[in-house]
Amino acid sequence: MWKNIANLFFPEGCAGCNELLATGENVICTSCRHHLPMTNHHELIKNELWQKFYGRLDIQFVGAQFYFHKKGMVQQIIHNLKYRGVEEVGEALGTWYGSLLLQHKALQDLDQIIPTPLHKRKLRERGYNQVTTFGKALSKTLKVPYNDQLLIRNQYSSSQTFKNLLERSMASKPVFSVKDPEKYCDKHLLLIDDVITTGATLEACGNALMQIENAKLSIVCMAMSH
Repeated sequence: MWKNIANLFFPEGCAGCNELLATGENVICTSCRHHLPMTNHHELIKNELWQKFYGRLDIQFVGAQFYFHKKGMVQQIIHNLKYRGVEEVGEALGTWYGSLLLQHKALQDLDQIIPTPLHKRKLRERGYNQVTTFGKALSKTLKVPYNDQLLIRNQYSSSQTFKNLLERSMASKPVFSVKDPEKYCDKHLLLIDDVITTGATLEACGNALMQIENAKLSIVCMAMSH
């Protein structure tokens, strides 16, 4: 009720085009939904992202919901989530993508949904992990537990220095580690993130998770650079 009253005085805008949302629209307007560049990765197992990670990670399934172009609509939507605190974006995208992934045969035995973690300092600075609402919406739709305690980021870094940090970690403390790995033996883990670019972060996370005995890994993201 209070949200409806608030909308009378502060009407909500679409996260994609900023136009006012019509009655019944949620976060992203109907027009933007029809024009968003879907990847349709959920229709294939050996899609373009599977090929990207081939030889780098042993993955059951990997997919992104949208293609990400600079100054495009997907960038606008994800920037609203990541930098402007519009966390409802994650919930909307997670519910949407979850409904498409629900019947995918490679994802029928999922045990845990694992977000790419922020370092504790970064989490304090931003106030939230941008993939939390996305992951929780996937969890609700797929009926798979969401677990943000398993994977830990050990080192703080800016996005600009992250690649060098990964390279240095080869000879020092790893950037990511797993808490209580013995609890997750034989589990199928779904790793999630916002945007795939080089895949370096997900590869590092995936390698940490694959240290768990007999673990299986899948990856789902909101978007991929294209």
